[in-house]
Amino acid sequence: MEITVQWIRTSWTKQSRGGDAAARRNAAPIGLAVPLGWASSVHTVRMHEGDDFEPHESPEQLRSANISLRETEGRLRVRPRVEPLFGLPPRPRRPPAVRLHPAQWVRWQLNYRFSSAAGVRDWSYWLDTFNVAYGPAGADLFLSAPTVFVDERGAVR
Repeated sequence: MEITVQWIRTSWTKQSRGGDAAARRNAAPIGLAVPLGWASSVHTVRMHEGDDFEPHESPEQLRSANISLRETEGRLRVRPRVEPLFGLPPRPRRPPAVRLHPAQWVRWQLNYRFSSAAGVRDWSYWLDTFNVAYGPAGADLFLSAPTVFVDERGAVR
């Protein structure tokens, strides 16, 4: 069955933690229209504060996404991988995988905080949003409300 994956990574530094910069960051989309013909690949979208959170889209191979997908007994098992393992916040107990029936989709969000090894640079942050549809999906599907929403974001102060 057809699987559509959209992986949105928004990244920023302490410069976008408050005020107008944080408002622009918070206005960055968590779902976009999927370009025609990209259903068998991952619709990858990257946004960074350096270019004012402008979306940069590219297709990637399904196996290159940080997500585990497995079809069994007519359902799709979905669970993002947490990488890199050293990114905060700590995740001692993660939610279970989501099992989608055909025509369902999940939005799963995870966040991270990093520092440079030597403490030379400021903190940096990521928000990963995975939108995954099982079965035929229209181009605008990820602009609507998901069937399942998993919020795995934690405090990253």
